[in-house]
Amino acid sequence: MLLCGALLAALAYHLATRAVRTGPDGRRVVGRACWAAVALVVPLVVLGFLAGFEVIDAGPMGTPLLLGGALLMVVLARLLAVRTTDAPYPLTGERAALGVSLALIVLCSFWAAGGFAHQKGENDAERLADNLALRPAVVLDTTERLYLQWSGVDERALPDGGAGQRFRFRYRGLRLLAQANGKMFLIPRNWTWDAGNVLILPVDANVRIVFHPG
Repeated sequence: MLLCGALLAALAYHLATRAVRTGPDGRRVVGRACWAAVALVVPLVVLGFLAGFEVIDAGPMGTPLLLGGALLMVVLARLLAVRTTDAPYPLTGERAALGVSLALIVLCSFWAAGGFAHQKGENDAERLADNLALRPAVVLDTTERLYLQWSGVDERALPDGGAGQRFRFRYRGLRLLAQANGKMFLIPRNWTWDAGNVLILPVDANVRIVFHPG
């Protein structure tokens, strides 16, 4: 998003420079473009605040994109306005304001990225809940009882096989959610994204796992 904003500003500056060099008509065109950019600022800010206070539903990325877009329009409009006068930019008194504006634009970009990640995580969880059969089914044997009182998970004590038997309990009805850093994340077969349980299990000699389809 930052690169797209920088590309937009660079392209606008290039086009404004070419238009200004054509004479008074080009300057008037650039001036109209400047006012058009300014006209976009007010509705973007209003919509951004309405989305921020949840008056309207703009999604998790709506508020930062609207407010960041408004700030970008302000910077772009000022850039075009200064270009029509051939004055240097930024002016000495505007450097602090430009720095703050760019910092807020960067902040809005990270805010929007965080909102996108949050929304994607929720969508992935909902998709997983609707397609649990795509995750591998797990038969889990443990040396100690886990006391998993979860719907859909069956716990059974294994028959006594003598002194050499280490595993005492078997669990069925689990599915593998993920595996990372020597740990497995197991969920019940009727798991739901909003109220489901997750078992975080270290993969060591105290567990025995068998995977099977379906």
